[in-house]
Amino acid sequence: MGGKFYSVLADPSCNLLKKLPPGVARGVQANDSLATMRISVRLIVAMILGVMLISFVFADSQVQAQKRSLRNDLERRAQVLAESLAVSIEPLLPNDRSKKLGSLVERFGNRERLAGVAVYDSRATLLAMTAGLAGRLHDLPSAVGQALAVGQSRGGFFPLAPAAMHIYVQPLDRDGSLLGALAIFHDAGYIEAQSARIWRQTFRTVLAQALLISLVTLLIVRWSIVGPIAKTAQWLRELRVRGSMQPPNLLEEDLFKPLLHEVRHLTVSLASARAAAEEEARLREASESLWTAERLRIHVQQRLAGSPLLAVSNREPYMHVHRGKSVEVVVPASGLVTALEPILRACDGTWIAHGAGDADRETVDGRDRLRVPPDDPQYPLRRVWLTKEEEQGYYFGFANEGIWPLCHIAHTRPTFRTEDWEQYRRVNQKFAQAVLEEIDGVESPAVLVQDYHFALLPQLVKQERPDARLAIFWHIPWPNPEAFGICPWQREMLEGLLGADLIGFHIQSHCNNFLQTVDSVLESRIEWERFAVNRRDHLTLVRPFPISVEFRETPEGAPAERETILRELGVQNGILGVGVDRVDYTKGIPERFRGIERFLEKFPAYQGRFTFVQIGAPSRTEIPRYRNFCAEVEQEADRINRRFEKGKWKPIVLLKKHHGHREIERLYRAADVCLVTSLHDGMNLVAKEFVAARHDERGVLILSRFTGASRELRDALLVNPYDIEQLAEAIRLALELDPEEARARMRRMRRIVREHNVYRWAATLVTDLSEIPIEETASIKTVGTTA
Repeated sequence: MGGKFYSVLADPSCNLLKKLPPGVARGVQANDSLATMRISVRLIVAMILGVMLISFVFADSQVQAQKRSLRNDLERRAQVLAESLAVSIEPLLPNDRSKKLGSLVERFGNRERLAGVAVYDSRATLLAMTAGLAGRLHDLPSAVGQALAVGQSRGGFFPLAPAAMHIYVQPLDRDGSLLGALAIFHDAGYIEAQSARIWRQTFRTVLAQALLISLVTLLIVRWSIVGPIAKTAQWLRELRVRGSMQPPNLLEEDLFKPLLHEVRHLTVSLASARAAAEEEARLREASESLWTAERLRIHVQQRLAGSPLLAVSNREPYMHVHRGKSVEVVVPASGLVTALEPILRACDGTWIAHGAGDADRETVDGRDRLRVPPDDPQYPLRRVWLTKEEEQGYYFGFANEGIWPLCHIAHTRPTFRTEDWEQYRRVNQKFAQAVLEEIDGVESPAVLVQDYHFALLPQLVKQERPDARLAIFWHIPWPNPEAFGICPWQREMLEGLLGADLIGFHIQSHCNNFLQTVDSVLESRIEWERFAVNRRDHLTLVRPFPISVEFRETPEGAPAERETILRELGVQNGILGVGVDRVDYTKGIPERFRGIERFLEKFPAYQGRFTFVQIGAPSRTEIPRYRNFCAEVEQEADRINRRFEKGKWKPIVLLKKHHGHREIERLYRAADVCLVTSLHDGMNLVAKEFVAARHDERGVLILSRFTGASRELRDALLVNPYDIEQLAEAIRLALELDPEEARARMRRMRRIVREHNVYRWAATLVTDLSEIPIEETASIKTVGTTA
């Protein structure tokens, strides 16, 4: 069913809308129009209601503020009037009840908005009152009693038909003796009338504003949202029908960037589905068999019979680091990550790794897990936390100052310290505990351990879970027995490795060296015909598994526009060479630079035309040898540039930072030649990445014969990186090679990388692991039994 669906998607003539009956198609379009209209109506109504609600809130606030202002003004006027009138009334109290008091009250009661004046004695008995007020006020106002009781002025509003009334009471005294009280009454109805007038004006203004804002908003929405959405829908339709991958320009605006991010993932997934369907159809036609992510997923499920697959490595595929106030996701520079992640994506396995990012703890759940990749989660990542002391001793110390130079034989003396070995043991135990927790209660799990950081881990896990199938892949070379004998703890390391059921190396010679080392150090039976070690009734198979990369039939990301890339790098148009490495003394970067120097000496016609871009991701800078080597690389590049640079041109552009996979792939596709000059390398995936990126079948690969990749990529120009003359001549030959011969060489190398891709590597490894009989156990141990 899935194959038929993808076949339909892959059909360029597929247009489901066109295949509908005319009436149904018109109905679909009419429904789209009605849906758009309903959305517009809802938007207008929502805008009107929203604007009116907000405006009424502000209007109410304005009316209330106006009311408070008018009331405060009224109270001030009442107070001033009461104080001035009290001066005239006090001499007439307490005995004068003549007409003079009444006349005085009547005269003041005729003022604007003054409802009346009243005079009371100390017992709150009315002495005089304005005639107009006497017919309306029948009861003694409470403010009068309060003012007489406390001997202080009182004021307030109270209802009195036909409108609200304000009263202000001023006590009258003479020589400290309370004589009575003067009450000033103001008609406060005008305050409510003015507030109502403001409300009416606000309503009309708000209504006009709402209609105008809604109209303008509707126009903006149709211009900036509905229009781009319509173009997006058209683009998706073209994507579905014709496979168009270029999104509309309007989607680049900030408003649509989240949508563009997700839609791009959708287009990549759809393109991958089409490519897989087309490739599947082509392979069926040609009776070929190509390993893909989907095929690997099904293969692993069948081989492992549903048992989970766990991968263990020191380096995690995704780090979370702080960048200012935000958290950023970083993909570490690592060939292991390049090779291993497609397998985890395909199998939904669990990746256990050291959480090295300073924001890693903020992104995991209570079990130290999260699903990755962050933008398209496909498998869980379990992070293991190490202290600074553990990381320094285990990783920078024993692993990279001891085992790494020991195995690479790259003229750097290995350093072994007892305290580093203790940290190495402790970290291996910590990772083993994490593995046991992840497989707790699971029958017959499969564990794939990665590299020289975990030589002790297979035995630690096997002791607790004999039913687990364990494989370890050693990504670096294995030296001869004499060289490995330098390690003071070679016996412990070999015993730890032999806890695995399967040990993988890149090439056969590394397998031979390992078996010879075991034979010379441990009491065991080496079965050379099977390439296996039998020790203490446990059989460990030793096999070569040349690792590879993911091979895409179509390029990922933007096409390689040579001029654009050169401009971004600040390189003048001309011939472009590229090198991509971690800054490591095993990669032969200074030798490469000296080869370029000799090339420019011997062939001066290329001066000003040939530019070499070296991407050098800093690595292990906590180790003094690496810090010194970084400085050495930079000094060598500067020396050669000073010697040859002319104007804006310089022969070597050194980029000392980590670059993403897509950036590097664009550079691969733009380069005329790629130099891989490792002094000693288990495989070197840069060589295979360059070949896989050259969909145009152009470009020439110069490859060190001391790499594992040289066993497969025979059509590369193989060199001895220590031979500077040979390296210079290889660069000339690469640039002057007949284009047809260069294409033929690249075509043959691409076929090898395509057929022996990373999925085939993983499938072969899992197949050999799954065929190993596991030990029967009475019961599955849990992590509680782990020491």
